[in-house]
Amino acid sequence: MGKVAASGSEARFTPRLLEAANPRYGERAIKVFLAACAGLSIAVTSGIVVSLLLPALRFFAEIPVLEFLTGTLWAPAFADASFGVLPIVVGTLLVTAIALAVSVPIGLASAIYLAEYAPTRVRKMLKPALEVLAGIPTVAIGLFALFFLRPFLEDVLPFLPWGPRQTIGVAGVAVGLMIVPIVASISEDAMRAVPRSLREGGYALGAGKLKVSTRVVIPAAISGITASVVLAASRAIGETMVVLIAAGAGNPKLLFDPFEGVQTMTAYIGGTATGDIPVGSLIYDTIFAVGLLLFVMTLAMNLLAMRLVRRFREAYE
Repeated sequence: MGKVAASGSEARFTPRLLEAANPRYGERAIKVFLAACAGLSIAVTSGIVVSLLLPALRFFAEIPVLEFLTGTLWAPAFADASFGVLPIVVGTLLVTAIALAVSVPIGLASAIYLAEYAPTRVRKMLKPALEVLAGIPTVAIGLFALFFLRPFLEDVLPFLPWGPRQTIGVAGVAVGLMIVPIVASISEDAMRAVPRSLREGGYALGAGKLKVSTRVVIPAAISGITASVVLAASRAIGETMVVLIAAGAGNPKLLFDPFEGVQTMTAYIGGTATGDIPVGSLIYDTIFAVGLLLFVMTLAMNLLAMRLVRRFREAYE
C-alpha cells in the first residue's frame, strides 16, 4: 500500500516498497550459498573438461583425429599399435541400443500401470520397490549377468548363435534391467502431472482406460518421457562395471554381432586406468582421448534431449 499526501488541490501518491526496512542477513547468506553452489558446479564441469582436454590434445598431436575417429581396429597396447576408436564406439552404441530396447517397454509399461491403474496403496509399495533396483551395486549386476543371466538366456533361447561366455548382448540386457527404474519413475511422474481434465475428456468421449492412457496421457507427457529415455541412455552409455564383467575386452576389430564380446568405451577406460601404464605415455593419453569423445557424445545427447523436450513440452493452466 502507499500513502496519499495532499498539497493544496493536488494529491501525490507515495508508493511503499515491499522490501523489509531492515536488511535480512539470513536471506543474503542463502543467496550467496546458492550462488556458490552454482559456481561450484560450473567450476567442477570446467575442471573435468580441462583434465580431459589437455592429455587428449597431447594424444592428437601424435595421432590424427581422422584416423582416431574412422579407424576400424582398436589395439593401442599391441606391438603394431592401432588407434581406430570405431570398434569400441560401436560396442558402446550396441549395448545402449539393447539396453533401451529392454528398458523402455518395461519402464513405460510400469509407468502406465503405476500412474493409471494401480491403487494408491499398491503404488506406494511398488514404486519404492522398483527404485530399489537402481541402488544395487553395478558389480553385483555384472556378476548376475555373467553367472545367471547368460545361462538363463541360453536355456530360453537355445536357437540363437551364442558365442563366447562374455557377450555384448547379455551386457545390454543387464544394463537395460538396471535402468528400468529411471524410465519408470520419471515417466510415471510426468504422467501423473497431466491434468485430470484431459482424462475426463477422453472418458466423456467413450474411450476406455487403455485408450486414454496411450492416446491422451502419453502424448501429453511426452516431454517427460523423452527426458527419461535420454537420461536412461546417458546412464547406459556411461556404465562401466556391468559391461566390463559381462562383455569383456572382446575383439579389437569392428563388430556388429551382439553375440560376440566387444569392448566398450567405458570398459576400456576402466580396464586400462589401473596404474600399470606409465603416465604421459601414448597409451595413457588414449584414456583421455576416449573419455573426451564419450563426454562429447553425452553432451550432444543431452543437448538433443533439451531441444526435444522444449519442442514437445505441453503447458497446462
